[in-house]
Amino acid sequence: MLTQAQIDQFHRDGYLVVENVLTAEQLAGLRQQLESWVDESREYSEAYGETLDGRPRFDVDPADHSAAHPSLRRVSSPTEISDAYYDTAMKSAMATMAGQLIGGSGTRFHHSKVNAKLPHTVTTVKWHQDFPFTPHTNDDMITALLMVGEVTAENGPLQVIPGSHKGELYNHWQDGRFTGKVEEAVEAEQCQNYVSCTGPAGSVCFMHTRLLHASGANQTELPRYLFITVYAAEDAMPISDNPLPSKHQGQLVYGEESGQIRMSANQLKLPQKPKGASFFVQQAGLEEVA
Repeated sequence: MLTQAQIDQFHRDGYLVVENVLTAEQLAGLRQQLESWVDESREYSEAYGETLDGRPRFDVDPADHSAAHPSLRRVSSPTEISDAYYDTAMKSAMATMAGQLIGGSGTRFHHSKVNAKLPHTVTTVKWHQDFPFTPHTNDDMITALLMVGEVTAENGPLQVIPGSHKGELYNHWQDGRFTGKVEEAVEAEQCQNYVSCTGPAGSVCFMHTRLLHASGANQTELPRYLFITVYAAEDAMPISDNPLPSKHQGQLVYGEESGQIRMSANQLKLPQKPKGASFFVQQAGLEEVA
């Protein structure tokens, strides 16, 4: 499905935006489900629901969420509660493309989530890399960010530093706590010349797990909806708890089983899991961790 030029671009830059990955019908199902979750969130004043490890499934931003102004920012493991999200993560062109980019014998599903930025909400994501959250025996991993709605330069798009996946794994701990973000000095030195990943609904940004990235607040009337799925090489073995446990973890979505485990030379401190609904509390320093 991808050309060799696209695959080469991904390995050079650490990310690749592909348009029209999903059909209009597939998108409609995802959008309808997500908007029903947004409406449901109006009935709650704090995070709610429950995932496999007992943490809330639906996370709202405490700074500005209300019934009149919903700020649902995260739905954890949506594949467990929605056929549309399950089919997209496991059986769609998105999964096949991720497999092509990872290469090797095959590709497994690791976890998924919805990150939403509703109109004029304050949610941001600070600069970080994904691999320190999900360390494996090798780093052939991809985060696929499906744009369920249009993403523009103004409604809180993903911001990336091209080529940073070829650099070092940065420290995501400060003051003895896993904060899920790089140190301020790294942000000042490495994260200024970013590229915003935008596109029409149905586009997917495929991002290498080591790529530095962040996103700002949504200052528009247009909601920014991303369905985020993490895929790993079939021969990559997790070496820490899944930050968003799923009954679907490890499911093969592309290729075949090799029966092998492959190691690469990475060094990092293992992450901590948040007690609350999502990593937003870690980045904000609002609570203790598990």
